[in-house]
Amino acid sequence: MGWKNLTRPSEFILLGISSRPEDQKPLFVFFLSIDLVTVMGNLVIILTIYSDTRLQTPMYFFLSILSFVDICYTTVIIPKMLIHFLSETKTIPYGECLTQMYFFLSFANVDSYILGAMATDCYVAISNPFHYITIMSHKRCILLLVISFCIPFLHSLPHVYLINQLSFCASNIIHHFLCDVNPLLKLSCSSTFAREIVVKTEGLPVIMTPFSYIIIFYLRILTIVLKIPSAAGKHKAFSTCSSHLTVGTLFYGSISYVSFQPLFNYTVKDIATLIYTILTPMLNPFIYSLRNKDMKQGLAKLTDRVKSQ
Repeated sequence: MGWKNLTRPSEFILLGISSRPEDQKPLFVFFLSIDLVTVMGNLVIILTIYSDTRLQTPMYFFLSILSFVDICYTTVIIPKMLIHFLSETKTIPYGECLTQMYFFLSFANVDSYILGAMATDCYVAISNPFHYITIMSHKRCILLLVISFCIPFLHSLPHVYLINQLSFCASNIIHHFLCDVNPLLKLSCSSTFAREIVVKTEGLPVIMTPFSYIIIFYLRILTIVLKIPSAAGKHKAFSTCSSHLTVGTLFYGSISYVSFQPLFNYTVKDIATLIYTILTPMLNPFIYSLRNKDMKQGLAKLTDRVKSQ
């Protein structure tokens, strides 16, 4: 669809992953399965943590929050995808598009900050185990949690506001499966200078702060672990944080590949985008439960409790 001199369309068209009619039902089944696995898997993680007193520690507190955020994150994206797979018209109203963008940006950044908080927790656990409970007190955990939610939700507001000020006078077709910033900027016929200034002055520090923390803390963790004389001690230290590192690598690796490219050269990377928006939240429960002895025991206790009722 094309039109002239229209500053604000009433709706956008999301082309999605595939426009071929024969692909729609298989894709619907595939992504519905992913959504169910993501929601159920992360709910099980939350229930396991809050039903086992041994898991009432800062590390598992942040893991339960990460699971909650992952459920919210995918809920912002997948339901609309499922509707479009079964619908001939793949439209999304203008206001709904901006709302999806706001919560998508917010929860993606909350994920990032929670991963940063988990890296902090892991570093304290390995570098100062005898004072771990004192340093990672309940008050500090709540403070980290508040920061992890407030900064991303405030950070997303100016970006959505600036998108709302743009004029769209060439097309309303978004070459993506969700309303993201760069695909909409590509459609705009307005100057994006103000948005670029916001990204450089406010956006980069907000996004890069948790990433920098994660890099610094894991480098320091690696230094500490390499100094441990016994192989058993090294294995225990690595097993404590290997799950966090795996999730962080998946999340930041894919999001960096998609995001760090000039707007004029921007193209939608469906596979990479799917990794950090949909696949990583689905894999998190498996990564944390299969590689963690305490989580396995907690899952076994939860299973026994459910069977006995």
